[in-house]
Amino acid sequence: MLIRKLFKFENAHIVRNCTSDRCKRSIHGHSYKLELLLKANRLDHGQMVYDFGLLKGVIKDLFDSFDHAICFWDKDDAAYIQACQQFSARWVSLPVSPSAEQFSRIFFYLAQQVLQATQTQNGEGDVEVYSVIVHETDTGYAQSFIEDIENEQMGKLSLGDIQFSAQIQSEWADIQMYEKLKAGDAFINPPVELQVKTSL
Repeated sequence: MLIRKLFKFENAHIVRNCTSDRCKRSIHGHSYKLELLLKANRLDHGQMVYDFGLLKGVIKDLFDSFDHAICFWDKDDAAYIQACQQFSARWVSLPVSPSAEQFSRIFFYLAQQVLQATQTQNGEGDVEVYSVIVHETDTGYAQSFIEDIENEQMGKLSLGDIQFSAQIQSEWADIQMYEKLKAGDAFINPPVELQVKTSL
């Protein structure tokens, strides 16, 4: 079974080496819509794939990090990167160009890493990321699947290569969240007291 959670964020970027002259030479922004699709072969004690409320924690904080931020490729011109960091308190450095395609891979990867580090406590089954869709405009989107995350031709992804500005980190509920994720620390979902006996 699949469930879908929609997130929204505003973001600015330059997409170097693309065909469109405006996109590759000028900072511009988009109102993004991000669809996170999770799948599982069984339901938890609440008869859900994964409680939507649980997605308001670490995953939401990470996704919200991209809101009202400028994203840049860490291979871009050093002067441009310095200007982004100097004139924007909210910036994200990526190991890939911030295209819609790469955004879908980045968000898939981040959600995947959080889910793998999460200890569930309500009978959740084999919950994993099925797909991520990033709508850059009303008419254009990119969708990624697990094979796209593992495809190194599209760019290798690692937590250590994604950097968030100090301002972004200061706004997280847990300022050490990303360091904990990189260190492999567990995120523990809140315990649930069952109200009805279940045979599931």
